[in-house]
Amino acid sequence: MVCRFWAWRTATGLPGAGRLLRLKEALLPFIVDLTSGNVVREDRSAERGHYGGSVLGLRLLSERVPAGLDPYDPRALLYVAAGMLGGTEAPGLAKAVFLAKSPLTGVAGEAHALGPFAAGMRGAVAKSLAVTGRAERPSYVLVEGGEVTCHDASGLWGLGVAATTDALRARHGATAQVATIGPAGENLVRYASVVTGHAHPAGRYGLGAVLGAKNLKAIVCAGDAPAPVADPGTVAALTAFYRESLDTNPLAALQAREPGFAGWAGDPLDPGYVSVRNFSMPGASGLRVPDAGDYDGRAVATTGACPGCPNDCLKVYAPPGTAERRTGGLGQEAFLSLGWNLGIDDLDAVLAANALCNDLGLDPVSLGGTLAFAMECAARGLLPGGPAFGDATALPGLIEDVAARAGAMGDLLAEGSARAAARVGAGAAAYAMAVRGVEMPCFDPRVQPGVGLGYALAPGGPRYDAVEHDLDFDPVLGLGYSFPEARRIGAEPAPAGVLDEERGRRTARLLRLWSGLDALNLCVFASSPTRPLTIDRLTALVTAVLGDGFTLDDLLAAGQLRLDELRAYAVREGGGPGELPARMHDEPITEGRHKGAVLDRAAFARASAAFYAELGWPDISR
Repeated sequence: MVCRFWAWRTATGLPGAGRLLRLKEALLPFIVDLTSGNVVREDRSAERGHYGGSVLGLRLLSERVPAGLDPYDPRALLYVAAGMLGGTEAPGLAKAVFLAKSPLTGVAGEAHALGPFAAGMRGAVAKSLAVTGRAERPSYVLVEGGEVTCHDASGLWGLGVAATTDALRARHGATAQVATIGPAGENLVRYASVVTGHAHPAGRYGLGAVLGAKNLKAIVCAGDAPAPVADPGTVAALTAFYRESLDTNPLAALQAREPGFAGWAGDPLDPGYVSVRNFSMPGASGLRVPDAGDYDGRAVATTGACPGCPNDCLKVYAPPGTAERRTGGLGQEAFLSLGWNLGIDDLDAVLAANALCNDLGLDPVSLGGTLAFAMECAARGLLPGGPAFGDATALPGLIEDVAARAGAMGDLLAEGSARAAARVGAGAAAYAMAVRGVEMPCFDPRVQPGVGLGYALAPGGPRYDAVEHDLDFDPVLGLGYSFPEARRIGAEPAPAGVLDEERGRRTARLLRLWSGLDALNLCVFASSPTRPLTIDRLTALVTAVLGDGFTLDDLLAAGQLRLDELRAYAVREGGGPGELPARMHDEPITEGRHKGAVLDRAAFARASAAFYAELGWPDISR
């Protein structure tokens, strides 16, 4: 099957045409209808401020999809974009956004893939792509040379991420970039992911299931067209500066060296810093923290994942003998979610589980949260035959059952913890550590209340990388070098555990900053306030790539606009404010330096009101 397509090509030879057409191209997203096979481009050149990224995707979602539509309806829209900046060969620009109505939250779900896929989109002469409809049979979309075609994927249906990627590269070239779902997406697991480049997932909110509902196995980008920059000299200078900063910026240095910031290693963690056994152990866990040497012999790839970025944050690990090692891209949350949150401290078991999750196309965070829910319910007698905390040997089978929806337990857990709790009943909802129907990241908000405000109040649902963490700005425990940067957006240092109205305002300001990064597809792991791309260097980088002056005010305006669009869509879909699980308010940390930390409900409400006021939103929590 080949879909009909409308080929769009640029004109040349006009004075200033290169600059004009580069801007205009970002404002002409491909609109692909899998039902009819038609592909058109929609002119959004009259609009300002969306940079071809998630803001444009949210507008398309609002305009083209009726309110209340099921995420699996053929009329649902999936948006994928590198935008005007993503995929440019420079520090912090290897980022693509995937956006759709989430099967978990019922509001807009936005996930980001780092790695080479954004550069692949640019190489294929595409910056944004919106997909609607449902193909008659399993299909994939090919983007090449500024044209889009659809092809039969029947022979790929049922394959894992690695096998699918290999097969599509065999067809379209070894350098083709592939974003694909695994069996979990095909089986509509509500937290199925989209995985790019074997190992780099757009993990959260179940967007892989949206592709599965469309019979869309993959998006393939082929071509090597360079992403143009207006000022190559400045980009080169910023790249050189970033490379030098790997010796001086502590977080960049941690990210660069092995095992990297995702490879948890070293001293035992303070009780309450991260979840242990579904957030049910507020004291010493007794679980082992790996040594850096424990990762020896497990590295598959440790450099070169993000084109143009010297930091090499993204590393791939898997134990020797793992069936498919190339899918072991290790995010910072994977060890927490699949390890300590499940009462498991066996490094090889966690690394193997993470690689299996990526090959099957499962979000490790939601999977870990759902399994931890089931384990606590089983321990409390609410889920007979359920899994047990600490049982590392059962983990691979559980993952495979969820991805396949195999048996009653696999089918139950494929729904996510909130929906599973509703089925189990008998008070099981108390053990679903979810907000807006999606599992919380494993960084404990009792210790970092600003993180908790972000989990509960960010209009798209909880993300650990939506806002810089409170401990980084603690006057004693924090990263002092980052304080001047934070002050530039009105975020003054404060003891991490203080929950007051200023905490609400500070969290909103930090959220707005990182929302600006998300709006432009700038990497938060390279950027202000804690990484080498300070505000001044970020604005210089955007200016150098686009050729137009770009300021801090522009960055914050983009962040506010993205948050406003997310909130407007959530309100339209009936998505009210999120609520943290009662455990966060009722069960304090019992040991260590954070002893007594808990989120007082009245203080949280006051901080929430201040958060809303800072963003100019009505306080709909009252």
